[in-house]
Amino acid sequence: MSKKLPYMSSPDMITDILNKIKYMGVPGTFNADFLTAVLGFKGGNTITFISWAKKCGLLETDGSPTDLYKKFRNPSMSGAAIAQALKIGYEELFKRNEYANKLSEKEIKEHVIEITGSTPTAKTIDYICLSFKHAKDLADFNASLDDLKAVAEATDRGGQGFCDTGSLPVSLSGTEGNKKSGINYTINLVLPETENPKVYSAIFKELKNNLLG
Repeated sequence: MSKKLPYMSSPDMITDILNKIKYMGVPGTFNADFLTAVLGFKGGNTITFISWAKKCGLLETDGSPTDLYKKFRNPSMSGAAIAQALKIGYEELFKRNEYANKLSEKEIKEHVIEITGSTPTAKTIDYICLSFKHAKDLADFNASLDDLKAVAEATDRGGQGFCDTGSLPVSLSGTEGNKKSGINYTINLVLPETENPKVYSAIFKELKNNLLG
């Protein structure tokens, strides 16, 4: 049974629109007026971005931005959010190969033809493949939204709480002439459960930047 896959009639514009979204406020409704008047993208083909975004879980059916849309605007979650959006919109592609993002353009096209039931020369085949390709340029399939959320929550707590592994002593010191002064204190940090070492690296990097300057 053939299935539909999302596409934009001007697929090369996807990255431009997505990048512009990062720096604009979240609208109550993402519609043609917002796309043209606020984001500055005019022309009939650019309107097809709205349909693409809805099928990829960035917009609700009524055009209101989803939580995934808002996560995409967060620089630390942007890549992971688009990766998730692609897995939603191109679910059938990822069902055939969970690492569809690593497939060659030829392999992706073969899968798209099979999924959609369209003829190899149909223009929509190229639109689908190119829409996936251009959006994939902004995606980070190695990042996890859950892990990134855990990092944000851990750093937002400001180091308060308790950790089973013990406390982490931190010292801040400075000098003024020959006189030394310093503050010693202990942070008890709650670490999220994860098997991804990048999560812990990110947490301690944030602590270092915020506490040690």
